[in-house]
Amino acid sequence: MTHPQFTNPSWFNSVLAATSVCVLMSAPVSAAPFFFSTGDPDGRIGTASRPASAGKIEIESADDFVLSQTTSIDHATFTGLLPSDATINQVRLEIYRVFPKDSADPPSGHVLTRVNSPSDVAFEDTDTRGLTFIDNTLSLSFTAANTVVNGINPKPNQTTAGEGPATGREVLFSVKLATPFVLPADHYFFIPQVELANGEFLWLSAPKPIVAPGTPFTPDLQSWIRNEALAPDWSRIGTDVVGGAPPPTFNGAFSLSGQTVPLPGSLMFLGSALTGLIAARRRIA
Repeated sequence: MTHPQFTNPSWFNSVLAATSVCVLMSAPVSAAPFFFSTGDPDGRIGTASRPASAGKIEIESADDFVLSQTTSIDHATFTGLLPSDATINQVRLEIYRVFPKDSADPPSGHVLTRVNSPSDVAFEDTDTRGLTFIDNTLSLSFTAANTVVNGINPKPNQTTAGEGPATGREVLFSVKLATPFVLPADHYFFIPQVELANGEFLWLSAPKPIVAPGTPFTPDLQSWIRNEALAPDWSRIGTDVVGGAPPPTFNGAFSLSGQTVPLPGSLMFLGSALTGLIAARRRIA
C-alpha cells in the first residue's frame, strides 16, 4: 500500500528538517573553551609535591576537579613556595581518578579511610607527553602558616599537626602540554610535582570552599597527600595529617584550561538518520 505522506514532497521535507534540528540540538557539535580554577593562594598551608630524585623519595599532593564531558586540557597553572635561591630541575603533572577506580579494593587499611581519595595509580601523566613551563615570581616573601613535608605516616601515627610555617618566594608555574590530556567526563585529582636542585617545593593551598576568582563546584573534595612509604594509600592533609577539633580542610591553588571535545556520535547519528529517510522515500515513492 502506498502511503500518501511519503509521496508528498512538502511532508517529507518537513520531517527531514525536523529530524536535522532535533539531532543537532541533542549534543554539542563544536568545541567550547574550558577553564577551571580553585582561586588564589590563601597562605594556610604548603605541602611537598616532588618526583623521586637522588636522596629524596617521591611525594604527591593532590586536589580534585570535575569534568561534565570529554575535555582536552593543554594548559595548567599552580602556585607554590620556593626557597629564594632555588633552582628548578623538573616539573611534572599527574591526573588520578577517585578511589576505587584504578585501585586494589579493599584497600590495605594502613590509613583512616580511602573514601574520596585519589586512586592507587595515575590515570594520566606527563612522562611521555612533553611540556614547557614558565615560572613567574608573584612575591619575594610569602608565608604559609603550616607545612607538610616529612610527617606523612600510616595510622595510628598519621596526625602530626603539620611542621610549622615556612616563608619563601611565591611562584606561579604556567605549564603548556605538548600533547594534551584528553579526559572523559569524571571526577579527577590534579597533582603537580616540582624537583628542585636545592630546598623544597611547597604547593600552596587555596580557599575551601572555592571563592571568586575560583570556579566553585560540587562535591569539592579536600586535598590529599602520600609519599613512597605510604603508597598506594593516601591521607587527607587536613583531617588526617594536621588534625584538630574540628580539623581544617584545604584545596590546592591551581587552574586548568583547554577545550571540550565534541561527541562524534551526534554527527554520525545525523548522517544515518538522514540517509534512512532518503532511502525510505525512494523505496515507497
